[in-house]
Amino acid sequence: MGAQTKAQIMDKEGIRRALFRIAHEIIERNQGVEELTLVGIRRRGVPLARRLQAIIREIEQAEVPLGILDITLYRDDLTTRMDQPLVRSTEVPFPLRGKKVVLVDDVLYTGRTVRAALDALMDLGRPQCIQLAVLVDRGHRELPIRADYVGKNVPTARREIISVRLEETDGEDAVVIEQLEPDAEVS
Repeated sequence: MGAQTKAQIMDKEGIRRALFRIAHEIIERNQGVEELTLVGIRRRGVPLARRLQAIIREIEQAEVPLGILDITLYRDDLTTRMDQPLVRSTEVPFPLRGKKVVLVDDVLYTGRTVRAALDALMDLGRPQCIQLAVLVDRGHRELPIRADYVGKNVPTARREIISVRLEETDGEDAVVIEQLEPDAEVS
């Protein structure tokens, strides 16, 4: 995609601290973990949800159920992004009815990914509430969506990309801002 690294905004320790704070905020806002579930949006939302699950387990000595959500077929740009979409499985092995669902993703940008995730979740059941946790909120919303829990707010230009790199998917933990090359298309 023609981009070069402009700045690192979080390292491994910064990501760990942000997730630890988010986990505490989730527990506090929900007055514990009763009826709480975590659902990670594929791709990088899943390892972040797993990390939050582990931190919550450490703090509360309780296991919070974790689900994995694939939103590929719910995207509003499906026909413009790819000819043959790669659909992965959604794995939510518990009923959503009456649950407090914390939807987890890496970056909140336009809000369209979250909108697709909300549609996918509602097809699986009717939770008591849905909250959103993101590692980075970069602004530029196109839909009226906001995160309940944010690791870091990073104002960006449209020609910049927030790249979240996680050990589980990329072999390292870092969040960087990349600058698109002048001829690269902004999506």
